[in-house]
Amino acid sequence: MERIAEVRGREILNARGRPTVEAELVTDRGIRVTASVPSGTSRGRYEAYELYDGGTRYGGYGTRKAAGNISSEINQALRGMDVTGQEEIDRALCCLDGTEDKSRLGGNALLAVSMAAARAGARARGMELYSYLYECRPSYQPGQKMELKLPDIMATVISGGVFSVSGMEFEDYMLLLHGFESFPDELEALCAMRQRLEKDLRKKYGNFPEDGGAMAAPCRCSEEAFEWMLQTAEALGYGEKISLGIDVAASELWNPADRIYRLGGGKTCSREELLEYYQKLCRNYPLTLIEDGFEQDDFDGFGLLRQRIPQIQVVGDDLFVTNKKRLERGIRGNCANGLLMKINQIGTVTEALKASETARQGGMDVIVSLRSGETTDDFIADLAVADRARQIKLGSPVRAERNAKYNRLLRIWCNSSDGGKFDMNFRRQACL
Repeated sequence: MERIAEVRGREILNARGRPTVEAELVTDRGIRVTASVPSGTSRGRYEAYELYDGGTRYGGYGTRKAAGNISSEINQALRGMDVTGQEEIDRALCCLDGTEDKSRLGGNALLAVSMAAARAGARARGMELYSYLYECRPSYQPGQKMELKLPDIMATVISGGVFSVSGMEFEDYMLLLHGFESFPDELEALCAMRQRLEKDLRKKYGNFPEDGGAMAAPCRCSEEAFEWMLQTAEALGYGEKISLGIDVAASELWNPADRIYRLGGGKTCSREELLEYYQKLCRNYPLTLIEDGFEQDDFDGFGLLRQRIPQIQVVGDDLFVTNKKRLERGIRGNCANGLLMKINQIGTVTEALKASETARQGGMDVIVSLRSGETTDDFIADLAVADRARQIKLGSPVRAERNAKYNRLLRIWCNSSDGGKFDMNFRRQACL
């Protein structure tokens, strides 16, 4: 048995140049690993509490208090525990914090340690991280063989909403890739489309900012953005292998006082008007996924979206915040058929895997997602493979913190024990 000898926390910077938390874990037999946590820009009200210096929930400019909690209380509590007991470690972390939202020690502190423990547990057992995490799933049965699957890619290429400089209504405009023979083929296609799209947009609009690799091009509306995306895919011969998705991030647009949505470009609409707009977009374009179409407490609105456009993926992000209790409510109301899993929303690896299990039992797809304030930690790539996620949302492949995850998926594909043969998007295909 390999035991935890010490856990230390430190403050590091994320991709946005803001402080986040890194944990370093050492075992009594000399294993040493690190894990760092991301932070989101648009955050759900019900996410695990990110502790910053001064006790602030979001946006404080220091994480030394959270890091100190790792080096002191958490270190004392976990020292001597079996590093391969992931569920016991995560339970100890939650009990030590003692709050439902991880606000005493900080969800960022707890998650960094939980991820580090998983990485060390895999090392202690001589396993790949994705294989180890597969065995940490609630439904895993001893001796069960893992059938390796790589998720399909969802990538934001154009940004709008609160980032809009013109009339773009929604936060993220995404390409959804499917039907390729292998993960490398899929990723190469994304890279080609992203580069071609940027070239064409800059030729049309001149200079414009980027947000996390997504282009804040001054398109006048969603339809214009869709036309550019489809034109690019067709020009490169990928028209039959892509569809479109949007992350509305509706909680950022909701005005509770007036009970209206204030969209990019100064537009406003009611819930019913927004629903009608979604229907129009789905009729006119291959729009197959809508994420956070209504604000985070509007379970009824999500239910209406499922009824009116049953053929698409209706995905809950802020609605569910990777939380089993909120998922169970959504399943009862048939509010969505997709969960966006973000591990920092819930605070431990075990809780994230349990949320995923709940989603699947309720007939939902699982989509593993990064956050805008990412680090170069590639943990979620292994998590997506271990959890057999249908899709992974990593953003445009143009920055190091995104490419770290893409590169890890490429390594998993190349180094797989079955010679690189995968069941892509739940269809058996030989990828040679």
